[in-house]
Amino acid sequence: MKSSLHPIPPRDPVSGGELYISELASEESGITIRGKFEIPRYAKLEPEHVQFLEAFLKCRGMLSHVEKELGISYPTVRGRLDALLAALDLHPPQQENRREAIVDEKRRIIEQLENGELSAQEAKRRLQELR
Repeated sequence: MKSSLHPIPPRDPVSGGELYISELASEESGITIRGKFEIPRYAKLEPEHVQFLEAFLKCRGMLSHVEKELGISYPTVRGRLDALLAALDLHPPQQENRREAIVDEKRRIIEQLENGELSAQEAKRRLQELR
């Protein structure tokens, strides 16, 4: 694409309402297509969601790598991923939710152990209960 093109605004800057694309054109062929075309939902993302999505894809979906790439904590990565999914109106499968909840709880237990909030025996017991 040429650098003279502007990004699609996600909303009407005056009313805040929905926008649609009414014309597509090609400089090469001179063709113009008019109609009422939907703006792709990825084009409607806020800049911070786009930044996170690009980092997520670059890191092949590995949250620990996204954490390092963006210089943010794992819980923040999870929060931003959840916010991105909500912005795209996507919902993870229920089984995946359970698995992620277990991973999150394991991480919390280990953090509590590292901070001295749990004894090694208590952390071991809680980790075994998660199976």
